[in-house]
Amino acid sequence: MDGDQPFSSRFDDVYFSRESGLDETRHVFLTHNRLEQRWTALSAGEHFCIAETGFGTGLNFLAAWQLWQACAPVDTFLHFVSTEKYPLSRTDLQRALAIWPELGPFSAELLSQYQDLTPGWQHFSFAGGRVTLTLLIGDLFDTLPQLDAAVDAWFLDGFAPARNPDMWQPALYQRMAELSRPGATVATFTSVGDVRRGLIAAGFAMQKVKGFGRKREMLCGQLEQAPASRWQAPWYARPNTTTERSAIVVGAGLAGCSTAHSLARRGWQVTVLERLPEIAGAASGNPQGILYCKLSPHHPPLSRFIQSSYQYSLRLLQRELEPGEGRWQACGVLQLGSDEKELRRQQGLADQGYPHSFLYAVNAAEASALAGVKVERSGLFFPGGGWVSPPALCRRLLEHPNIQVRTTTTIVELRRDDDQWQLLDENGNQLATSGTVIICGAHETARFAQTRHLALKPIRGQITHLPADNDSSRLKTVLCADGYVSPARQGQHHLGASFRFDRLDLVPSDEENQHNLELLLGLSPELHQHFSSTPPLGARVGLRCTAPDYLPLLGPVLKPDSFLQQYAVLGKDASQQPDEQAPWQPGLYVNTAHGSRGMISAPLSGELLAAWLNNEPLPLPRDLSEAVHPSRFLLRQLVRGKQTSRHKPGPAGQRQ
Repeated sequence: MDGDQPFSSRFDDVYFSRESGLDETRHVFLTHNRLEQRWTALSAGEHFCIAETGFGTGLNFLAAWQLWQACAPVDTFLHFVSTEKYPLSRTDLQRALAIWPELGPFSAELLSQYQDLTPGWQHFSFAGGRVTLTLLIGDLFDTLPQLDAAVDAWFLDGFAPARNPDMWQPALYQRMAELSRPGATVATFTSVGDVRRGLIAAGFAMQKVKGFGRKREMLCGQLEQAPASRWQAPWYARPNTTTERSAIVVGAGLAGCSTAHSLARRGWQVTVLERLPEIAGAASGNPQGILYCKLSPHHPPLSRFIQSSYQYSLRLLQRELEPGEGRWQACGVLQLGSDEKELRRQQGLADQGYPHSFLYAVNAAEASALAGVKVERSGLFFPGGGWVSPPALCRRLLEHPNIQVRTTTTIVELRRDDDQWQLLDENGNQLATSGTVIICGAHETARFAQTRHLALKPIRGQITHLPADNDSSRLKTVLCADGYVSPARQGQHHLGASFRFDRLDLVPSDEENQHNLELLLGLSPELHQHFSSTPPLGARVGLRCTAPDYLPLLGPVLKPDSFLQQYAVLGKDASQQPDEQAPWQPGLYVNTAHGSRGMISAPLSGELLAAWLNNEPLPLPRDLSEAVHPSRFLLRQLVRGKQTSRHKPGPAGQRQ
């Protein structure tokens, strides 16, 4: 930073014009993408997608948001996707945006959710759901190939071509064309000939126009010739979506409430059907859910999914739920090393340069100081983590005028009639109808004929309730290792949790209480000693739902028999690229198999479901959206044991 004027020492360049960066943004990107005219003409329910190269200070995003609020119809939606390899810290971003007081209300909302960003995809929701921001943190040549979006306008920004030649490349312009809707526009501050020729070669009709201030010329244009589309596995492609903006969500746990909330914020009318008498009455009913983010330094799909989900969940809590009063607390989470392997994993993460506000390593003495009780192991501290009451969050997510909730409503059969799903009870009576149904019923998702093929498994888990007193209430953070213990909430600590594969009843057992107390020994021998002679106040049992690869199932559902028949060629040669449209169950989606991570994974999963249904940019990279896609198990079933060593499918079914 140079005073309040942000300056990049890496590129030896300023982030925006010293004369008037905001006026330059309006001239280059807003005016020459004709945004005001296009936005005024939008119809109810439409969404518009802007993609940008180089988020920088967020000035372009905030200026676009300000214009959107001024001229777009109230029932339309803006999705802004931006790449950034070197994100600013929250402190520097706040200093930079203070230059523009007229953007103050928009800057304040951005800063309220913005923390120091980690690599990966960062998803934000603003203005009651009307404005969505997805930041792709990393090299754009890694992130843009993974973007699943249809872009209406491009802000081709970034440091000048002479300062940052690695960005201004034909591969970028080609990817822009591939991601563009027909007629998409582009504007950029530069008029460099190589940039103009590169965009023309990619299919954009470009022209030089008057630049801003001392810059004599700039470029703007429109996609004139769309490039040939690349092959995409049809079982991961987007199904046709209905124009009817209403849906039924089956299940009122974390997954169902998150899905309903994400759709309602986009203007959908949502009915939530729950078989139990209360919201979050099953596995989502624990008094305290832990914001637990276990990562791998090798960044497999599960770790990347958890990292993005964790950070979105923290934003959702900050936006939607007041802390305190037993609702949630950002008290921090200490992940303690339980053995040498775990210590190596933690050290590998600590060495990767994460922001200190996200995680950092602590020794046993530092961990004890943070926890407020004696801890005998080193570990990682996540300052933004903590605990939340899942029932309180679920109730808050359903407090939206577009959501109707019906409890004590058991669905036993789904039946498709023309373009509608009929939801029937045990007597065949129709309880509800809709063109779109999202099943969020944990392991019970698989009890319907249309979803019976899904690979779901229930696992019993019991938590133990312990009485809080003056000594135990010194515990200030969540402690995690093989188990976890929470700081006091309403006079109780919660300790867990067991994993039982041999029984699926919901009756608490003394054996599992004892097991949980043994887990406490590995967290804090001091606390274990304290509670060793104190009888538990009670226990609660729930059934987690997992998939074989421990990733959730999120997305549209196939007809299994038709799939296996239609793509049988893959059983002989997995490198084939069939083009025939996948046999979808029209309008049927699932959001399930969150295991013990639902507090982390459900909110972003709701956003992913809403993006599928609303035909928006997906909030996850394409390879991750395929890694959690329900189609993945049918694909594996088809090719299992029959692909050659030369043609093994890579992650998410892509060829290596």
